Amino acid sequence: MSKADVVIGCFYGDEGKGKVIDYLAADAGIAVRATGGDNAGHTIKIDGVKYAMHLIPSGILSGHTIGMIGNGVVLNPQVLLEEISNLRDHGYDMERYLRISDKAHVILPYHRLLDAALEKARLAKIGTTGKGIGPAYCDKYERSGLRMEDFYARGFKGKLKELTESRQALIRFYDPENETVGEMLDFGRIYEDYARYGETLRPFVCDVVTSLHKALEQDERVLVEGAQATLLDIDFGSYPFVTSSNPTIGGVLTGTGLSASDIGNVYGVIKAYSSRVGEGPYVTELTDATGDRIRELGHEYGTTTGRPRRCGWLDLVALKYAKRVNGLTALAVNHLDTIGKFDKIKVCVAYDCDGERTEDFSTNLEFLGRAKPVYQELEGGFGDITGAGSFEELPRAAQDYIRFIEDAIGIPAKFIGTGADRSAMLVRE
Repeated sequence: MSKADVVIGCFYGDEGKGKVIDYLAADAGIAVRATGGDNAGHTIKIDGVKYAMHLIPSGILSGHTIGMIGNGVVLNPQVLLEEISNLRDHGYDMERYLRISDKAHVILPYHRLLDAALEKARLAKIGTTGKGIGPAYCDKYERSGLRMEDFYARGFKGKLKELTESRQALIRFYDPENETVGEMLDFGRIYEDYARYGETLRPFVCDVVTSLHKALEQDERVLVEGAQATLLDIDFGSYPFVTSSNPTIGGVLTGTGLSASDIGNVYGVIKAYSSRVGEGPYVTELTDATGDRIRELGHEYGTTTGRPRRCGWLDLVALKYAKRVNGLTALAVNHLDTIGKFDKIKVCVAYDCDGERTEDFSTNLEFLGRAKPVYQELEGGFGDITGAGSFEELPRAAQDYIRFIEDAIGIPAKFIGTGADRSAMLVRE
């Protein structure tokens, strides 16, 4: 019986998980997305074509891997249908290679309006993408959400009507100045649209839990694609500046129906520096010319929102935390070529909090607000490394940088990204 390999982001997302997933999907029969919604994205460039995947597992781009959307995902049917159409236009057989969990929750128009209203009413902004992700998860745990299976059940129309009307009142409470709520949440139009979405998606909906377990029993290779990352986890991230799901290893289990004993390798993905989108604490953030240079060299703008990312040096304190929480077995280090353009590179090896040095991470906001990074400086100036065919072909300074990370964290760096293209990645045995 085979095991499922998992790809997880270690920091705040946007670490370049797509490239690692793309490589692993070459040998995978199934790639499954476990959590999140269309507020996340994996970008992969293949033969000059850039694919920005928000809901469909990017492993499907291998051409032979079945992409499954797990029950832990909240999905916007309109966005999903746009992704399906785009992949069809590029020659992908979606009917053959896409599956959607019957237990996945659905984002409705009132979720997006409520998301905006809640953010507007907050004194301390979270930096939500406004995609309706949080309110959809709220409905899920309040037990009033709509799942894919509800599209095909008796009583769907009545349940949708009740929810639409009750959420209108809630939106008006949080945003009384919004005079277009009634028009935007016209039930007749919503029902017509979503009934059509349901019928269009019906051929893809199935029992993903059973399918995954049968695949493992038949020794098929399964890959779980993480969305977002560890420090955005609703429980283990810098709350409340987090996402609304568990993008850590626990969410992989509850978002797919896999058990702990089904998990094989857990690959933690990082950049050779760090970045963050949105509000919240960020100990190694650089708000100077160095941070600006990292942003421009790394093209650090959000896949989903286009927002400029906050950038800084690599944080080994946070990385050790990600290893502990997820049980990481190996690392993938992307953007080594980017950080190598600096003559000197700094790495955060500890925090100084009120004069006390620690190597233990905490999500406590007061602690993070007082914590100052303790840096160690390393040699940079790698030059052009995109043509390196193996780790041994990298410049000595680049090898030393990777080994420094490995020694600090205690697990190997299996994947090393040396450029933006699909093929610009070294794989170490």
